[in-house]
Amino acid sequence: MLSRMKKFFRQLFFYKSAAIGLGIILILIGISIYTIFALPYDEATRLWRAGEKQWLDNPRNAMPSWLNIFSSKKMPETIILDTNRSQPGASKSIIQVTEKFSKLRIEFSFDYEYDDFPSEMNLFFLSNFTFSSPILTIYWVKPDGKEIVLKTFLISKEDRYYISNDDKLSNELKTYISRKINRTIEYDAPITLLLFAQEDTSILDPNTAKVMKGNYRLWIDGTIFESAVDLNAKLVVYGKVYGLAGTDHLRRDLTIALLWGTPIALSFGVVASVSIALIQMFIGAVCAWFLGGVDTIIQRITEIFMVLPFLPILIMISTFYKFNIWVLLLVVIALTIFGGGVKNYRAMFLQIKEFPYVEAARAYGAENIRIIVYYLIPKVLPTIIPSMVLSVADFVFLEAAMAILGLGDPLAPTWGKIIDDAYTNGALYKGLYYWVLEPSALLAATSLSFAILGFALDKIFNPRLKEM
Repeated sequence: MLSRMKKFFRQLFFYKSAAIGLGIILILIGISIYTIFALPYDEATRLWRAGEKQWLDNPRNAMPSWLNIFSSKKMPETIILDTNRSQPGASKSIIQVTEKFSKLRIEFSFDYEYDDFPSEMNLFFLSNFTFSSPILTIYWVKPDGKEIVLKTFLISKEDRYYISNDDKLSNELKTYISRKINRTIEYDAPITLLLFAQEDTSILDPNTAKVMKGNYRLWIDGTIFESAVDLNAKLVVYGKVYGLAGTDHLRRDLTIALLWGTPIALSFGVVASVSIALIQMFIGAVCAWFLGGVDTIIQRITEIFMVLPFLPILIMISTFYKFNIWVLLLVVIALTIFGGGVKNYRAMFLQIKEFPYVEAARAYGAENIRIIVYYLIPKVLPTIIPSMVLSVADFVFLEAAMAILGLGDPLAPTWGKIIDDAYTNGALYKGLYYWVLEPSALLAATSLSFAILGFALDKIFNPRLKEM
């Protein structure tokens, strides 16, 4: 047995393509094992289904951070400063003036040395007052010392100030800068550009606007009208790059779906391929062995399934019944087991059943099921291994295609779901190529690895192909 295994692997690795394909598959298996233990499926689906509220600290549609390594322009990363944490750059003081009157001072300070502007900037507040809302005034101080009043307002217990969406502030900043440079800013400039740009004529064109690098401060002057009231604030300056894979339109970390897409794709492809091949082979063996009425019925059923269009039926079922990915797998298997493979296996078993060792087994009284399982199927099993390996890629693409069509599991974090979201939200139109290329590259690598391994196995198990 050991010598046979050595001979097999020696033949397999004779083909360099097989070594490459097997190497890619082993890497994908390693990623799958790591994902299962590092990020359990329940936690992954919870995070993926949570929506934007779960990911408020992440930038929207951010590219992968590693792109900064290859770019001459240093893209900004997200800066988070929170008074509820002990971190440099965030300070808070509450001074009790009277029994029911306190002064609040919160200050955030950070260095900004990036070559591009932030994508957004938001403030989040959390307070425990009972009746009277604290009143806050928010100030912005640029590296040149220029101080700007952003807003004065009463806050609720859990409040947020979307600085980037403040149209009134945007108009005030455009008017102020236009007067300073004696020119009118005619385009719809984002607030982050107005707050971080050098106030000179370069700001007249968004493509030439320059970032004012240096130390920025945001400080909050507040008044609290109750005793024993605490108030915390969090400043989030959103960057344009994030993590290993970037983020989507809901600020979700794409790493989650890319990681979990690996075991889902492998399990879907392998289980579907192996199950369908083994079931078809068993059905073909039953037909060849029993013949007569059993064979006639199964052949008519097979012919009906061969005539029916597989993909349109699957699309129709998925449209009327929304089910998860594992039910989809069962439906795919059910629609495929009576395929053309049954007739191919039947033809092979009709020859094998006439072999002398099969006749000998029948002579000493072996049961029909024993002959099928122990004498017929093992003779054919090695020859179908290449086709099983090759068909894995088909089912991996099928699962992705169903998700892209919006007919797969809408909540499962898969490669196809990423592509579907990217298409729906115009990723290519917006220049967010990473959103499409990352899952597409993994799909292509997975399919290619099984394809080239399958071709090599076909040459090993089919001697006629060795000379080709």
